[in-house]
Amino acid sequence: MILSHITKDYRGTKALDDLSLTIEEGKITAVLGESGAGKTTLLSCIMGLIPYEGEIDGVNGKKPKRREGCSYLFQDAQLLPNLTAEENVRFVLPKTLWEQTGEMLDRVGLKGKEKSYPHELSGGEKQRVSIARAFLYPHKMLLMDEPFSSLDLALKRQLMELVRTLREEEGGTVLFVTHDVHEAAFLAQRALVLHRGKLIGEVDIDAPYPRDLLSPPKEARELVRLLLETGENK
Repeated sequence: MILSHITKDYRGTKALDDLSLTIEEGKITAVLGESGAGKTTLLSCIMGLIPYEGEIDGVNGKKPKRREGCSYLFQDAQLLPNLTAEENVRFVLPKTLWEQTGEMLDRVGLKGKEKSYPHELSGGEKQRVSIARAFLYPHKMLLMDEPFSSLDLALKRQLMELVRTLREEEGGTVLFVTHDVHEAAFLAQRALVLHRGKLIGEVDIDAPYPRDLLSPPKEARELVRLLLETGENK
């Protein structure tokens, strides 16, 4: 995916400022930056949820349409309270895929929880439902907006490893927003750092999987340096 000169202005403040970059297909890419760097706005532009100046894959963003072949995993589980786990997954799927719901819930560790309602699930279980839904939804690209930020360390590691495993099995491209260097170093193969809507650095993370969340690869140091520079330049 090629983004060319993307600019998004909110009442005089540029959330994205003439941003151009390439998102490599088939890889997991992390987007880091301080609050207000433009991370979530970037996902919204790619998804076609908001208008913007510039082009994505040659398509002008002044009158965007929801991007086909794109799935979205939110920070919060975003489950409908009156639907079971199984029904929440099926809610966004074509009926032809409904029969795969049970298998996917099993794969994310929710066997026996198919008929449970959100209020009967833990926070981690709710996010597992969201992951199942996001991966079952027909897509070539998965966008994730800080989906692990509210989880404890052990559960965070489990779910990041789950996402990595599912991506390897199902294929496709993953682009995820995070403010946590450890998350980026654990999961991503490439990391982009934004500051005030501009790309200020990118780092390839070549360490083999599986990785240790508590002992990140050496590339994490470069990410820390870039993020510290953004703080000094506020």
